[in-house]
Formats: sequence, structure tokens, C-alpha cells
Amino acid sequence: MGRKRLITDSYPVVKRREGPAGHSKGELAPELGEEPQPRDEEEAELELLRQFDLAWQYGPCTGITRLQRWCRAKQMGLEPPPEVWEVLKTHPGDPRFQCSLWHLYPL
Repeated sequence: MGRKRLITDSYPVVKRREGPAGHSKGELAPELGEEPQPRDEEEAELELLRQFDLAWQYGPCTGITRLQRWCRAKQMGLEPPPEVWEVLKTHPGDPRFQCSLWHLYPL
């Protein structure tokens, strides 16, 4: 039996050229400890709400609005973030803010 086959036997190795200072093309990585900033205030608020949707400690979020989930968590003594309440109250009729990440998925 011959030698063990490698993936490079079938696919050629392609090396990327690096630009100045050893960085490849595209955006530079953020500095350590620096988080990417949202484009504007609305994006920051939507990101806060997405993080609330993904926080399992406040219970399931399917089938109810974010405001209902926040109120349920408050009633159960789970101390949901007050910032979420403020954002939800400033956008009462906007489904982008009121509905959870999963509202488009059928139950």
C-alpha cells in the first residue's frame, strides 16, 4: 500500500498574499478589549433586544412578545434588564422591537 493520501493531493494549496504590515485584505481586527460599535442608536437597541431573546434565564420567548416575556420574568422575580423595558416602551407599535427573534418561525 502506498503512502497515506492528503487533501492537498486533490486540491492545490493556495496562499493568500498579505498586504503591508502582515495583514490580509479586508477589515482590520479590532484592538483587544474593543468591541465593534453598532451603526446607530436603533441598531444598538435591536442588539440589546436580541441578547434579551437569547438569555435563557428569563424563560422561553416563543409565542409571546418581548414585553410579555419581560413582564413574566419580572413577576417571577428574575430581574430582567430595565434597559429592555425602556426600549420596548419607546417603540410600542414596531414589530421589529416588540416581536422576538423567533416570531417568523411557525410553532
